[in-house]
Amino acid sequence: SGIIGCALFAAVFYESRLYADVTLQIFFILTSIYGWWKWLHGNQGAELPVRFSPPRLLLAAGAAATAVAIGYGWLLWRFTDAYAPFLDSIVLAFSVLGQLLMMERRVENWWSWLLVNTIAVPLYASRGLFVTSFLYSAFWINALVALRKWRSLALRNAER
Repeated sequence: SGIIGCALFAAVFYESRLYADVTLQIFFILTSIYGWWKWLHGNQGAELPVRFSPPRLLLAAGAAATAVAIGYGWLLWRFTDAYAPFLDSIVLAFSVLGQLLMMERRVENWWSWLLVNTIAVPLYASRGLFVTSFLYSAFWINALVALRKWRSLALRNAER
């Protein structure tokens, strides 16, 4: 059902000229199955624990996501009729970062989702996608709750 939802979102975003979001939905489709497998088997056959990321990883990943957002935003601005190409590209780049961190069960993925949803809610509303904007508001709340839960799990896992 997640794959079907991503495909439907891709169509909605294409109609709204949010091309980075179309690319993002394709990425989500491709990573959904792998992420599920990794969670179950990514720790030498055992379930991958929730954990904190090393600061160097976060700095490098954040810098890479920022560079991708700027580069992709420029490409969309220069070569397409994209609406809000740079904001749309921030949503793309930091969603990819959030997804990659989530696949590794890293607590900090939720900070990325909070940033993404903070930008996505007004961006989608500005395109008249009010149901999508409302859904991303719920995702924002979910990310806040999940951040708290995952921090607790990571602290427990670190004590073992």
